[in-house]
Amino acid sequence: MDHASQPWQWPEPTWRAMVERARAGRSLRPTAWPGGAVCAVSLSFDADHETIPLRDGDESPMRISQGQFGARSGMPRIRALLERHQIHASFFYPAVSALLHPDEVRGVAAEGHEIGIHSWIHELNTKLDHATERDLSFRAADVLAKLSGRVPVGMRTASWDFSPHTLSIIREMGLLYDSSLMADDDPYEITDGGEPTGVVELPPEWIRDDAPYFGFQRHSAIRPHTTPNGVEEIFRGEFDGAYQEGGLFLLTMHPHITGHRSRIAMLDRLISYMKAQPKVWFATHEQVVKWCWENAAVPAG
Repeated sequence: MDHASQPWQWPEPTWRAMVERARAGRSLRPTAWPGGAVCAVSLSFDADHETIPLRDGDESPMRISQGQFGARSGMPRIRALLERHQIHASFFYPAVSALLHPDEVRGVAAEGHEIGIHSWIHELNTKLDHATERDLSFRAADVLAKLSGRVPVGMRTASWDFSPHTLSIIREMGLLYDSSLMADDDPYEITDGGEPTGVVELPPEWIRDDAPYFGFQRHSAIRPHTTPNGVEEIFRGEFDGAYQEGGLFLLTMHPHITGHRSRIAMLDRLISYMKAQPKVWFATHEQVVKWCWENAAVPAG
């Protein structure tokens, strides 16, 4: 492609090829959830800790301390809350975050939670060439496997920055799923150039993420600094929709945000609300992926 040209000057094969890369294929919403559940809930936490300022080359002790809060105060509250509710969640770690807090990773894994890949140092994949992104992805997986005692099966790219090379790297790594793309509310199979890849996408979305509401995401259209009660209303509405449709409610959170006192109380209320509804299945991302892959509706024709 001629990168000097403007998008309106691109020939049709150019923009079609871009659109068809890592596109949503067949829906993997299952015909039924385990035990006759009406919908599935999968909670996830991106344990970025100190890596975001490090990624930015920011040596500010203040910004680094915000990340340390996630490990020092946020994670103990989150782990205690999940233990109290008897829920397993998925935790996505940048490798540097895991290396800074190895006992945390070991403890989270020992408690039965899933450990997933979330970059090396929260780098943006679209800023990297293929070789560098590949090297960092494999190195990150190796670090997490050694610390958790189990090879990761899923990836969430840092800042959901999914490059033109990311899908091929995921396939080379033999991962079961990604959780970075946003083409649906429910799980689907990713296609590449119209061909199925066997990689499952568990779609996140900014509206189901804690960061935009509290001013941590500069590029989000969602109004920042929404009150905890306002965020709780939005999250409940998203869950209610998933429940009515028989789909998946996937929530992305961060220990340095949801780990604060008012936010953890909000999450406690939200979990209690969801548990009070009949037939809700709480599961890790890995459990959801495996169930959907094995129980998806057969495509017509």
